[in-house]
Amino acid sequence: MTVLTTDRAVDAGTRRGLMLAVLLLGQFMALLDTSIVNVAMPAIGSGFHASGAWLQLVVGGYLVAYAMTLITGARLGDLFGRRRMYLTGAILFTLASLACGLAPAVLPLVLFRFVQGVAAAVMVPQIMSLIQAHFAGPARAKALSAYGVTLSAGQIAGLIAGGLLVGANILGSGWRPVFLVNVPVGICLAILVPRSIPADRPTATRRLDVTGLALSTCAVLLMVLPAVVGHELGWPVWTFGCIAAGVVVAAVFVRFERRTADPLLNLEVLRARGLPAGLLTMVCMLLAMGGFLFAFTLHLQTELGESAMRAGLTWLPFAVTFGLVGYFWRLVPSRLHHLVVPVGLALCTLGYAGIGSFQWPALLLAGAGMGLSASPLVTQSLAHVPLPRAADASGILTTAMQLSQVGGVTIFGTLYLSTHSFPATSRAVALAAAIGIVAAGFLARTGRPTAGRRRGASS
Repeated sequence: MTVLTTDRAVDAGTRRGLMLAVLLLGQFMALLDTSIVNVAMPAIGSGFHASGAWLQLVVGGYLVAYAMTLITGARLGDLFGRRRMYLTGAILFTLASLACGLAPAVLPLVLFRFVQGVAAAVMVPQIMSLIQAHFAGPARAKALSAYGVTLSAGQIAGLIAGGLLVGANILGSGWRPVFLVNVPVGICLAILVPRSIPADRPTATRRLDVTGLALSTCAVLLMVLPAVVGHELGWPVWTFGCIAAGVVVAAVFVRFERRTADPLLNLEVLRARGLPAGLLTMVCMLLAMGGFLFAFTLHLQTELGESAMRAGLTWLPFAVTFGLVGYFWRLVPSRLHHLVVPVGLALCTLGYAGIGSFQWPALLLAGAGMGLSASPLVTQSLAHVPLPRAADASGILTTAMQLSQVGGVTIFGTLYLSTHSFPATSRAVALAAAIGIVAAGFLARTGRPTAGRRRGASS
């Protein structure tokens, strides 16, 4: 009987291990595509004779679509079943990746990148929900730890993998493998998902906010697209008109969300202590990082003449310190946890400001700063959110993460493409990170141990 019980436990553990691997593979693939294209931008630009604005759209189109449909993707999982939507998103992502890799011109590439972003938004929200549903106790803790490592590794791995794939120039295919690499991964997911993840029933309690989705998407596109193309067109009047219209539509969206019964973004949750400061910190941190990834990668290849492979490998010190510090930051004494975010952003600021003079040390600093601040920032931002509102707060934070990276590509990418001055761009990026330090200071006050809590901890 003991042997039989042990065998069953081993079988159950093996099945859970396979399920977790299948879920994290989809998460890794989606994160990889937020950054893998950065190193391929010069090759895409020369291949299609595309301007800098088009390259911004190739990078930002994925992030915009991902951000604007992420919460809707989560609701689709509730409506139709999480396994079904995870599989649907993975298949759509694979087809969109194939279309990107075969794109005949830059406009279809941008459109297929939007489709990729929507597919990722359908796929990714199901991952955490499925982990919560099928893992418990120590198994859940291990699964969440692996999930956190995947989040840290995916985006940075994209920079290195992109450089290696473009540099290898497989069969003369140039930049196309950065998208085609997803196809075999997607085929594996299509085969393994039905075999490794149990079917689940719909659990919908809230309807889709289609009006909110339409308003928010229009607002973002009206503000982002003119900002991207404006500098190349000499800022005609219509670009400012579109941006102003985007602000108006955004105001209408906020008003509508406050009145509807099932909002896309429940803005009432912003009253939770610490969340506004955490949100502002997140925006500053990812504005800076998004702009830095875009501008520095272009600078390496277009100004310094580095090959795509060398440009990808240049990110290695950033990736190493990001991963190591992100994994070991919990070794910091708990009484100092409220300080890790401002200290991390201070390291980022120093790294961004010093990148022009001390490249590798600056990348080590910036990577360590991101590793020290990224994970605890999410935890501290959500620390005082009531449990019934946790999903709403998480949705707002996740959407802000993606839109902030779009904003960084738009603002600092436009600055770099307009001035062709990387030192000026890196100083502007450092300023954004420095503003984040101030916001992180307010967040730290909400997490600072009180005298009573310190006595309780010591007794």
